[in-house]
Amino acid sequence: MSPGPADLDRAIARAEADVRSMEGVRLAKKTSNLFRPRDTATGRLDLSEFTGVLEVTEATDDRPATAMVGGLTTYEQLVDELLPHGVMPLVVPQLKTITLGGAVTGLGIESTSFRSGLPHESVTAMRILTGTGDVLTATPDNEHADLFHAFPNSYGSLGYALTLTIETEPVQPYVALRHLRFTGLTDAMDAIGHIMATRDWDGEAVDFLDGVVFSGTETYLTLGRWTDQVEGQPQPSNYTGQQIYYRSIQHRRRDVLTVRDYLWRWDTDWFWCSRAFGAQVPALRRVWPRKWLRSDFYWKIQDLEARRGVVATVDRWRGRPEQERVIQDVEIPLERTEEFLDWFLQNVPIEPIWLCPVQLRDSGPRTSPGDETPWTLYPMRRGTAYVNVGFWSAVPIADGARRGDVNRAIEAKVTELGGHKGLYSEAFYDEQTFAGLYGGDSYEQVKGRYDPDGRFPTLYDKAVRAR
Repeated sequence: MSPGPADLDRAIARAEADVRSMEGVRLAKKTSNLFRPRDTATGRLDLSEFTGVLEVTEATDDRPATAMVGGLTTYEQLVDELLPHGVMPLVVPQLKTITLGGAVTGLGIESTSFRSGLPHESVTAMRILTGTGDVLTATPDNEHADLFHAFPNSYGSLGYALTLTIETEPVQPYVALRHLRFTGLTDAMDAIGHIMATRDWDGEAVDFLDGVVFSGTETYLTLGRWTDQVEGQPQPSNYTGQQIYYRSIQHRRRDVLTVRDYLWRWDTDWFWCSRAFGAQVPALRRVWPRKWLRSDFYWKIQDLEARRGVVATVDRWRGRPEQERVIQDVEIPLERTEEFLDWFLQNVPIEPIWLCPVQLRDSGPRTSPGDETPWTLYPMRRGTAYVNVGFWSAVPIADGARRGDVNRAIEAKVTELGGHKGLYSEAFYDEQTFAGLYGGDSYEQVKGRYDPDGRFPTLYDKAVRAR
């Protein structure tokens, strides 16, 4: 049950007192979607009281429906609580245990991002617990607007969002899909550009857009649109059991899912990463408990391996090369995405690759209309089309190479092409390069104002030094 106003005030007072009693602060969470080492020596701040939808405001003629939500609310809970109201967040990241606060302070993306941008762009106000121990309300245009615009991509280095007020959009019961196959990357990129500009393909509206690159000659774009009926099949498809969603892309031209199943279509198999745990082997999948067909279970397995190294030890006994983990999401300007994919397919032995087109929203209460790069720590440009490219696997470390060489090469290529990478996984930038990409002096000014005593690690400490 979500807290009432009095309970919320008491929870805020406790959070303020807890931070003031700690020298170094880290967030205590039961789940995580980070893929980089984390310091476990500092204090753990429990903000678990800040969960659930606290208030829903109905839409009016000139304003969309909004929801005030606890920052530790997972998107799974958020979707379950909003769908009965006939609405959902404008962008719902792919994995159920991502929290709303995490998606805003750490970025998030999904198939509505080509029209609705990133999760933080639908935020109209945040209560943020800062390093001074004060909870401040930040909006796009109040006295804490600098914190509001620097918070996205700050990864808890500026504070934690206790509550967020977000815009929502109405839903229909189903999402109808079209899977378009392309044998060349050029045609696929041209199609992305057309859809981003028109939200249409062959006379059909496009409300959702993402894609998968299986190889240099096999790319699919999946186009989704809202519908109030099951079209062309007796019942909606179900990819939460024996059937595997990403394989259906190669074999079906059209499909229909319920809105909830569509939103979580990638979670069941962690995109395609469940194959590393044997969950896609038919005989094993038949006996695999359904409650364990979800991303947070796979994450726990890989986190245990990262800490214990059992598989790595066995590989060494068998004489297999050491592996470098390559888990990244990068945003590349659309006009350079084909160049990046060509380079990647030639140099990094990882397939499939996820594509998610994204562009910042044009205007609204979130930003100053004339500001081309409104978000301090992730300077995507308004009016520029980007493609998020996601790849998650490991590659053998070549003779004479170091762990991290492949990731460093990817970072360099992304920077060369005018892109940025998300910081949820390992990063290898030197401090000067990192500052040039992620806020620099502007970040330091906000950090100095809201965390003058350094209770929270810096963004560089968290993202690169793993402190």
